[in-house]
Amino acid sequence: MSVPTYDAMMLPLLRIASDGLEHSLAEAFDLLAKEFELTEEDRKKLLPSGRQHQFENRVGWARTYLKKAGLIETPGRGRFRMTERGRQVLAKKPRKIDYKFLMQFPEFAEFKSVSSKEEESVAESQEADATPEEALESSYLRLRQGLAQELLDRVKKSTPQFFETLVIDLLVAMGYGGSRHDAGQALGRSGDGGIDGMIKEDRLGLDVVYVQAKRWEGTVGRPIVQAFAGSLEGVKARKGVVITTSRFSEDAIEFANRIEKRIVLIDGPNLVNLMIDHGIGVTAVASYDVNKVDLDYFGEDE
Repeated sequence: MSVPTYDAMMLPLLRIASDGLEHSLAEAFDLLAKEFELTEEDRKKLLPSGRQHQFENRVGWARTYLKKAGLIETPGRGRFRMTERGRQVLAKKPRKIDYKFLMQFPEFAEFKSVSSKEEESVAESQEADATPEEALESSYLRLRQGLAQELLDRVKKSTPQFFETLVIDLLVAMGYGGSRHDAGQALGRSGDGGIDGMIKEDRLGLDVVYVQAKRWEGTVGRPIVQAFAGSLEGVKARKGVVITTSRFSEDAIEFANRIEKRIVLIDGPNLVNLMIDHGIGVTAVASYDVNKVDLDYFGEDE
């Protein structure tokens, strides 16, 4: 028997948690393999990358989708248990739980929402006959979207001290601050008027950038950005960065864009995308080289 899709595994996985107790993924692997009558060969089948078993990968995605829909929760690494919403869903005895079924839950719909025009374009291409390259890029965007959301959730739950370290690590990885030691000394000080610290714009320290970084919950409005701009005026600075785990209001963005001083606003989604781009808080699972024929090698023109 071939390995079932992650859609096919969601309802059986939720049933495993129906007793309300914590269960491990290892336990789920064994129970689901037995339910679907998978052979040892089925369980050992690898993804094309050769780095993970297909069966375990699909169970993992089934668990992720159930979690994003609020039907289960993960109290610890590799563990899960049913939520009250999950109990209510099972009580209705659904015939199946799939992607379409989960879209009724706002949290899952938000998780799967496509925000950028680029992602919308890729999504549209999936409905038509996509080329292999387009399909690969589409898969990459979906994986990155899920990773970004998970990163943002973890950053929001981090301590102020950890968030400060994260900001330092990111700015240094982006080429600011000179050494990490220099950046650590420059940031994290309680500043006046909303300035949390300053960091070198380049390794030589020819200019400095003032930073305000806070784990805000609500939308950051114009008054906060305006106060930061006033603080820059007080120290005769021309450049600043405001980093938040939430979002900026439209009037805050408009204000930052029209004033003479250069203030860059980094909201939560931008923050985690920068983390991914610069390898902060993430680790590579697999990489793929997409090659094409080298026409120069064969002495041909494009």
